[in-house]
Amino acid sequence: MQSNLVSFIQVLRSHDLRVSPAETLDAMNVATTLGYSDRALLRDGLAMTLAKTPEEEAMFLTCFDRYFRHDLVDLPEQESAGDPESAAPDTQGADQGAGQAETGAASPLAEAASENPTLEGVLASPLMQSLVNNDRNALTMAIAAAAERVGLRQIQMFTQKGQFTRRILDEMGEDQLRGAVIELERLQSPALVELQRYRDILREQVRDHVEREYLLHAEGKTRQFMDEVLQTTRLNNIEHMYVNKVHELVRKMARKLASRHSRKRRQFRRGQLDMARTMRKGIANDGVMFTTHWRQIRRDKPQILAVCDVSGSVAAYAKFLLLFLYSLQDVLPRVRSFAFSNYLGEVSGYFDDYPVEKAIELVNWKYGGATDYGHSLKDFARLALDDINSSTTVIILGDARNNNGDPQLPILQSIYQRARQVLWLNPESRRVWGSGDSEMLRYQSACHFTAECNNLRQLERIVDQLLKSTS
Repeated sequence: MQSNLVSFIQVLRSHDLRVSPAETLDAMNVATTLGYSDRALLRDGLAMTLAKTPEEEAMFLTCFDRYFRHDLVDLPEQESAGDPESAAPDTQGADQGAGQAETGAASPLAEAASENPTLEGVLASPLMQSLVNNDRNALTMAIAAAAERVGLRQIQMFTQKGQFTRRILDEMGEDQLRGAVIELERLQSPALVELQRYRDILREQVRDHVEREYLLHAEGKTRQFMDEVLQTTRLNNIEHMYVNKVHELVRKMARKLASRHSRKRRQFRRGQLDMARTMRKGIANDGVMFTTHWRQIRRDKPQILAVCDVSGSVAAYAKFLLLFLYSLQDVLPRVRSFAFSNYLGEVSGYFDDYPVEKAIELVNWKYGGATDYGHSLKDFARLALDDINSSTTVIILGDARNNNGDPQLPILQSIYQRARQVLWLNPESRRVWGSGDSEMLRYQSACHFTAECNNLRQLERIVDQLLKSTS
């Protein structure tokens, strides 16, 4: 049961429920204390231990019911050719079923078995007895045991459903049943139709079992796999049909980073002891300095200036950087945004007046076009250079391709001298920096940090480092 509980927690994690190793141990203690006899009591106890939000509780209850529910297979009603009492109930054993098979003179399968020792052996097998006798309990247990032996819980992709179905059937001995069908086809026996019906019933029940297990174990893994693919795909290669999914991923990453960095308490420097003021306040106490006074160090509030190239080749990357930054408003310091192609303007007001997606759409529409980094740097210096100080982080997102214009490197150097740090994120591969009309190698000399950034995984890592440096 502990193994089942660990497997259940893995299912919860695949459905995005956060369960730590310590909470896993707590769940085991709860299960040991409550026991496994009362399912409702165990469910409520584990829910109180593992679910931390109403959404997680709803997902927990769904996964619990699907994981610990073991419905019997849905076998069709037994067709009786003679006495209505000839059909064996579910609880009948294999011996009684075999006896009925022998006495069922009206059954073509029984008649064929009496003439063929091989078919008689197949008919006497536990698998065939559970099918012939409509024994739902025995067949359910046989399918579950075979699924456990072939490792069905490890299924991850929908393409594996057929593979696991075949493995389970082979593990249950369906190959003997298949061989008997081939033999009856060769003999053109009238028992062929009946045996094929049992074979099809078995296959259908195994397929249903694999489908249920796939939905439980692999649905979350498939979603995680898809998220992994989208996180490592170049943002400009993501098809439009996945854009909403990528937006959801960005918000999920932002929540994770916000949770990680919001726990940190800000540490304030007390400053140096103000001796003169402390001694003056101590005169009333005969010079005893009961109260100390400190020279407080005033720190300017940090700010982030995001400068994004929204020309055609880089617009997709700028969109997700802005979406990331504005999804972290509760954690990041004050963010001012600027967009440019051939000229630059501040677009912070768009994000105050519109939802993030709408604001980004308006920014791309207004500032998109051919790229002129030199002219855009002049505009940026006019709008924001005086506001840059030792508490300012400047993030520049662009490919540095200037169409052979003047790069205005001295402006970027003055920004470098004033700012706390200048980060340049380039969506192009490092191997092509400096090729053609790229000014990246020259701009790199006036940056504290440069990085290739063209997918969500890289963007998350850089924003994480940014949060650490501004906390």
